[in-house]
Amino acid sequence: MQELNHLKESPSQTAGPYVHIGCVPNFCDIKGVYPHDLGDTMVNADTRGDRITVKGTVFDGTGTALKDAMVEIWQADADGIYPNNDPRGAADPNFSGWGRKAGDYDTGEWVFDTIRPGAVPFPDGRMMAPHINLWIVARGINLGLNTRMYFPDADNSSDPLLTRIEHQNRVQTLIAVQETAGVYRFDIYLQGEKETVFLDV
Repeated sequence: MQELNHLKESPSQTAGPYVHIGCVPNFCDIKGVYPHDLGDTMVNADTRGDRITVKGTVFDGTGTALKDAMVEIWQADADGIYPNNDPRGAADPNFSGWGRKAGDYDTGEWVFDTIRPGAVPFPDGRMMAPHINLWIVARGINLGLNTRMYFPDADNSSDPLLTRIEHQNRVQTLIAVQETAGVYRFDIYLQGEKETVFLDV
């Protein structure tokens, strides 16, 4: 079989500054593409589970807020079932399980209104602590970054992923801060002393 050596991989490019135009046009005041930006709403009046708000800011290595970051989250429903093709059963039809938000142009803060997820199994069958998966893009980030947010009021001590982190003092970078009842802050640090643990997935 002949190899196609004339088609080389192109170099990676940063995600911005045009990522918002394509992914969240209404946020950019570009109307008429979608009635609402995809991923803007995750819940409705019939969604099961405890309603929560998750918010945060992406910071660079100097501690400066990124004002052009975009964050996507993916999570299980209140019963620990992921929407679409979960072999364990059907997920809550009133919960999307996926959301996308851009950071505020002035502060960089992003906010999701969602529900508290249930526990899900690790590939080997052990249960993971409830968590939310996050994907972050912005100018200067060549490949989207993956991380997780865990809850400070949950038992995270035996989570299969958290226990595998070599430097256990960095586990705290994956634990949200509860600001008020049902409101969690999860700031993401790209570099520096508080650098968030990122996952190679």
